[in-house]
Amino acid sequence: MKKTLIALAVIAGLAGAAAIGWHAAVSRHPDAPRSSASALATLYRCSMHPQVVSDAPGSCPICGMDLVPTSADHRPESAAAPSKTKTVWRSTMNPNEISDRPGKDSMGMEMVAEEVPVDSGGTGSSVSGLARIRMNAQKRQLIGVRTALVKKQAFTRTLRAFGRVAADETRLRQVTTKIDGYVERLYANAVGEVVRKGQPLLEIYSPELLASQNEYLIALAARQRSAGSSIASVAGFGDELVLSSRRRLQLFDVSEAQIDRLERTGTPERVVTVYAPIGGVITARNVARGQKIESGMALLEVVDLSRVWAIASVYEYELPFVQVGQAATMTLSYVPGKTFEGKVSFVYPTLDPQTRTVQVRVEFTNPDFELKPDMFADVVLHADLGERLAVPDTAVLDTGTRSIAFVETEAGVFEPRELKIGLRLEHEYEVLEGISDGETVVVSANFLLDSESRLKAALAGMSSASEPTPAPAGHAH
Repeated sequence: MKKTLIALAVIAGLAGAAAIGWHAAVSRHPDAPRSSASALATLYRCSMHPQVVSDAPGSCPICGMDLVPTSADHRPESAAAPSKTKTVWRSTMNPNEISDRPGKDSMGMEMVAEEVPVDSGGTGSSVSGLARIRMNAQKRQLIGVRTALVKKQAFTRTLRAFGRVAADETRLRQVTTKIDGYVERLYANAVGEVVRKGQPLLEIYSPELLASQNEYLIALAARQRSAGSSIASVAGFGDELVLSSRRRLQLFDVSEAQIDRLERTGTPERVVTVYAPIGGVITARNVARGQKIESGMALLEVVDLSRVWAIASVYEYELPFVQVGQAATMTLSYVPGKTFEGKVSFVYPTLDPQTRTVQVRVEFTNPDFELKPDMFADVVLHADLGERLAVPDTAVLDTGTRSIAFVETEAGVFEPRELKIGLRLEHEYEVLEGISDGETVVVSANFLLDSESRLKAALAGMSSASEPTPAPAGHAH
């Protein structure tokens, strides 16, 4: 019996040892299935450097931030098909500076080792120095990747310019006279007065005009006396004399109503009244009561301010977007919240060599006379450029020599593209080449994708350089 018990104990011990050895061998086998508890073990990842992963709490060796707990089944690559990794050394000051051996970076700091995936299939990118990258949903959300659809949209170039309100020169009239004389009475007493068209402005006594009126009356009397003559030349002479005298009065700007009144009353007027040629505001008064005037002298100036100009200064590089007839708006600091609508009426043909600007004339209606000459204004011109293929400005990485964008070709796959940029608006860029209508482009976290893409391209380059070169046929290894 004693021998039997000893034999059973030995058999049980051997069986236990075999079971433990088999379990250890199976757990070490790469194809061995893992338990659900192991697959869901907690890992710790850096929120700024997603490639830093640890199975215990701690700090990121690159930036020093605390690692964030996350589930082990949310790895950058699929757990069912683990990717090939390689140890590289990265600079803690410049994450883009990497090496395939330990050492110091360009700033003399020790480089930190880390495991990175190696894509044995190549970079899959046509942009030199950048590689196509793959990212799962958890990592994408962690670094904040957002995308936008590339499409054609209306391009409107907005030009902002400083302007000055000016009177419409086509609505300006100078009141002059064609006779010498004296100002007997002045109805327009001050600058700034508003006058109506046909309103009396001043009365002038002119001996020359008085003599011309008397000549007209004499011509009328001579025609009446010669009208009954049997001699045709004598009868016709009276008509010619009247027409000549009447024409002289018209050349002195005597109105038809005044001539008819002179003919009807037979009494010459001692003074002649000058009327406003247009309705508007008196902007200049160069005479006073009793002053002697001469023919051709500018007595008053009247401006119609119901329509005004704004003279805006536009830089020479903005001239291709300015044309006659385009819409414009204007705002004034003293009328906050109000916008005036107008149109470009003229682009001046000269350039100011000091400011490198060209003046643009914009017309605005001014029914309430809120716009006054010499007011400062902010003018905005709107250039309609039609529909063009555009991307948000946040989608483009400008390196100085080329413009890069990341396109999501399929779910979680981001491909770098080199773009040819056209017009640049405030928030959009026109794309001439490199991307098509309907594609999806990354608009946030571009710099993180760019760093990872450069790292992957560099690793792929090192991997291809480290592979042994096949020996020529016929040579033994």
